[in-house]
Amino acid sequence: MHVVQVQAAVRHLVEYVYRSGSIESGYRSTSSLIEGTKAHQNIQRQYGEEDRKEVYLSAEIPLDEGLSLLMDGRCDGLLRRDGVLVIEEIKSTARELSELEEMSYPVHWAQAKCYAYMIGLSHPSERLQVMLTYVHVETGEQRRFVQDTEFRDLERFVLELAARYAPYARLLVSHQRKRDASIAQLEFPFEGYRAGQRKLAGAVYRTIEEGKKLFAKAPTGIGKTISTTFPAVKAIGNGLLQRIFYLTAKTIARTVAEEAFGRMMARGLHLHTVTLTAKEKICFQETVSCNKEDCPYADGYYDRINEAILDTLSQETLLTRPVIERYARKHRVCPFEMSLDLAYAADAVICDYNYVFDPRISLKRQYGEQKKMTALLIDEAHNLVDRGREMFSAAVRKSDYLALQRAYKAADPSLSRAAKDVNDHLLAVRKRLGDEPQVDQELPSELTERLEAFIVQAEKHLAASGPDEGTAQLLDTYYGAQAFLRVVKLYDERYVTYTETNRNDVTVKLFCLDPSYLLQQAGKGYRAHIYFSATLTPGGYYRDMLGAEAEDYTLSLPTPFAKEQLTVRMEPLSTRYQDRERTREPLARLLLSLVQERPGNYLFFFPSYAYMNDVYAVFEAAKEEADLQREVTSLLQTNEMSEAEREQFLSAFDAENETTLAAFAVMGGIFSEGIDLVGDRLTGVVVVGVGLPQLGLERNVIRDYFSAIGKNGYDYAYVYPGMNKVLQAGGRLIRSESDRGILVLVDDRYFQPKYRQLLPEEWRERI
Repeated sequence: MHVVQVQAAVRHLVEYVYRSGSIESGYRSTSSLIEGTKAHQNIQRQYGEEDRKEVYLSAEIPLDEGLSLLMDGRCDGLLRRDGVLVIEEIKSTARELSELEEMSYPVHWAQAKCYAYMIGLSHPSERLQVMLTYVHVETGEQRRFVQDTEFRDLERFVLELAARYAPYARLLVSHQRKRDASIAQLEFPFEGYRAGQRKLAGAVYRTIEEGKKLFAKAPTGIGKTISTTFPAVKAIGNGLLQRIFYLTAKTIARTVAEEAFGRMMARGLHLHTVTLTAKEKICFQETVSCNKEDCPYADGYYDRINEAILDTLSQETLLTRPVIERYARKHRVCPFEMSLDLAYAADAVICDYNYVFDPRISLKRQYGEQKKMTALLIDEAHNLVDRGREMFSAAVRKSDYLALQRAYKAADPSLSRAAKDVNDHLLAVRKRLGDEPQVDQELPSELTERLEAFIVQAEKHLAASGPDEGTAQLLDTYYGAQAFLRVVKLYDERYVTYTETNRNDVTVKLFCLDPSYLLQQAGKGYRAHIYFSATLTPGGYYRDMLGAEAEDYTLSLPTPFAKEQLTVRMEPLSTRYQDRERTREPLARLLLSLVQERPGNYLFFFPSYAYMNDVYAVFEAAKEEADLQREVTSLLQTNEMSEAEREQFLSAFDAENETTLAAFAVMGGIFSEGIDLVGDRLTGVVVVGVGLPQLGLERNVIRDYFSAIGKNGYDYAYVYPGMNKVLQAGGRLIRSESDRGILVLVDDRYFQPKYRQLLPEEWRERI
């Protein structure tokens, strides 16, 4: 009889069965001063010549007819002491070791016993001991608990563990059979392929098959989402993949991905797809507080989550935010933590970039073997360059430490003094620099030492006191210090340290200039990477910045739309900063004449809020002067718009509008990417300027870095990121085969070959 094997890492297996109790508070000790891995290594260095460390073990355990469990993992230490085989499991902790009791953490004993069982399989007559070693992350102090055991007891324990895991294993196997059968029958979920779609889908499948990276420039209208998800799903059915991550930067793109998977499910696909939503958005409480005292969904979470997972996965496939919220309420569990637990069981995960690339947030329970069978589909990949810089940079501010120094002066003098040491150092830096910023390539070693000392005191306070009035502020500062020290370990020639003063505050930032290497490292181990965007231009720049290797593929597809659908005009008005006051009135009159010539709905994109507001005021005055208030309705994007205000802004683009709509927005903002105003909802788009980022310290150090390594630093820092905003804004206009419209590019630089060649071919042809 054919036996189906379910694989589970030991850690996942024991956590599934033995985790219990509540979600702890927002604090997790992740000490940067002495990390858990260092604690492990310090103990393992003391091993003798015959002792072994990080021993890979695996064993197959029958569950029932036709089903078995393959568990595997790495044992921290396999030692021989006085003729006894000792299996050591090492755990680092910030808790005082005197507080620990032998059975404080049953899950740790369960993990150690699984390794002992697997050792016992090949050493059935040996005497065995299980040793649990706790090491304090600050002091390095150790405490050991030892249990003598016999193989038959270990076998009984593991068989009981496997039996408790069996319902989940059976669900996974049943799902996998349905999934693979459904994929085999699945056809492309549209009547036919659009121009370019088959080519993109074929390139995606081949890239997954060969385990490479693909950089695909795929214009609006090709249907990038279905053209990447469909071949990836087929790759799961053919055994090339076990999982897909669909990574996005914006909420709207997640919705599009959900619709693509939903369309395939409507054609018979059976696939578990989970969408991850930020904790702040999905939390049921008015104030996010992950303490059992404050949140009934955190209280007893681990006592209820297994039943919740089984119920959800057995009933649902497309696990969107509303679905997750419904089951979380039903089982009274935290919807955010539940979504993470579901993600580890899912076939496809739709989430933000940071769950894969950000070292602070990434899904930690992904194991190497799982990564080898996972493909990353990276939507709007042009956004990952600046997001990568952000993920791998970190900063500390003086004001945060001054606030903590004052807040804990009486409550915790040691913590207050540690915060004061950081504040005093930054105060001395401010006095030394005055108002002049400083940029160098040296790590601030004295600041680093003081932050390490602060972290020690913060961890002591958080571990001992529990939540108090200042916990949120302390946690934010603590995690900021942790992030800073984490970046210290990444710091190399691709970084600078810059210090800025602002009134009484000081900010020291470790700034990642070139994220390509770290993005490459964070993505290491995944089977394939598919980077796609309508604006992945110029290709060489994005290959550089996203960590391409020589053998990786590039694909550029033409627009699927007819030439007659788009008219492009260029207007030679200067929008340079020094010329804006002079050209403000001609620009406003140009916009007004455009909407008079051809009534409809228009989006006017500007490079900044200040510039937009200035032109808007002149436009409104010109509109009043021409007595067009009734014929032309104006809208203005504001900073910090709520979701309701955004929806109201977009709902104004109605094909049935009786008046002309002139909507003012900013390039690179919420309305310049990821929105679809199809048909007559949008008549024209005007892009004012070439999108260059504002001149500033960060952009200038990026420029200088790339110039020094032989690239065109100004283009890398300013021109390419700016023109990407132009392409995204202009791309709002033609979204379907039925769209028609006019695109106006306002800036005399568009007449220069350098800028003209960065425009899409279909724009250049239609000018």
